[in-house]
Amino acid sequence: MTQSTDRLQAALQQALGSKIKQLQFALGELTLTVDATHYHEVALTLRDHPQLAFEQLLDLCGMDYSAYKDGAHSIYTDGPRYAAVSHLLSIQHNWRLRVRVFATDEDMPVLSSVNDIWSSVNWFEREAFDLYGIVFEGHEDLRRLLTDYGFIGHPFRKDFPVSGHVEMRYDAEQKRVIYQPVTIEPREITPRIIREDNYGGLH
Repeated sequence: MTQSTDRLQAALQQALGSKIKQLQFALGELTLTVDATHYHEVALTLRDHPQLAFEQLLDLCGMDYSAYKDGAHSIYTDGPRYAAVSHLLSIQHNWRLRVRVFATDEDMPVLSSVNDIWSSVNWFEREAFDLYGIVFEGHEDLRRLLTDYGFIGHPFRKDFPVSGHVEMRYDAEQKRVIYQPVTIEPREITPRIIREDNYGGLH
């Protein structure tokens, strides 16, 4: 870790204390994991505490850990399935932080909205709701963002079929867009790999 990262880690531990579920350094960045019950409170502290001052939320995305690393044993495959991950920036201190929070209920994943803290998260939370089905409680306008109004399911979930449930097309006779059962047959294509015996200089 760099000196800047060390200072950030110390500041987080001092400001958040027992609200830190996990603080991990990997790939050059710190990841802070917090419980869903403390998520909104922690987000407010991250923005307003003078030693942290994360003025900007750069992005937020949903995560489905159900097939994480193809089922390899980890804290993610044995824990809650859905999470929201956001990236924060402190211009004042010139550091970044990755924040992760897991939704406790797999059937109805619910997290607090942080739209009242960082207005930039508005569409990101809508995207995570649309693609993963994560409900952000307190969001002022939580509705689908990328998929069609009649879309069924959440396409970034690991168990969503590649071909979808229905397909949409324009019907010239009815002069309108219609929905119909999927006509594309899903298939798995495995690329053929040919390598010479001395590939890469190995004999």
